[in-house]
Amino acid sequence: MTRTDVASRTVTAPPDRVYATLMDPEAMLQWLPPSGMTARFERFDARPGGGYRMVLTYADASGAPGKATADSDVVDVRFVELMPGVRVVQAVDFASDDPAFAGTMTMTWELVAADDGTRVEIRAEDVPDGISAADHAAGLASSLSNLAAYVDR
Repeated sequence: MTRTDVASRTVTAPPDRVYATLMDPEAMLQWLPPSGMTARFERFDARPGGGYRMVLTYADASGAPGKATADSDVVDVRFVELMPGVRVVQAVDFASDDPAFAGTMTMTWELVAADDGTRVEIRAEDVPDGISAADHAAGLASSLSNLAAYVDR
């Protein structure tokens, strides 16, 4: 696991509002799941050292079978660093019996003030080998698009 995936997008909201949206479980259920998925939390604790367990369910798993079950992915996330208005660093583990999804991926959400809002930059390090680069890029882009629609309304 040495792959790093990156994605970014500028949204019109200021960094503090974007950060609040990254830490609000009700908001996250609206914007975080990529297109074709829904989500629910089994737990959520927004503090350094806290984290969440999220179940993502595919609307149609025929083209992308889940990592945890036939139609779902389950992620256990620990908040490594929370810097309001600036950065969220997460340690992400997939619940899966498949060794291709083993290991901890580090996701950093960096918020950079821009003239027209906030540049949201995602850096996913140590992406598990079982996650295709194309699918991950599409998922990150979809979540960023959803985030923009959520905070720009």
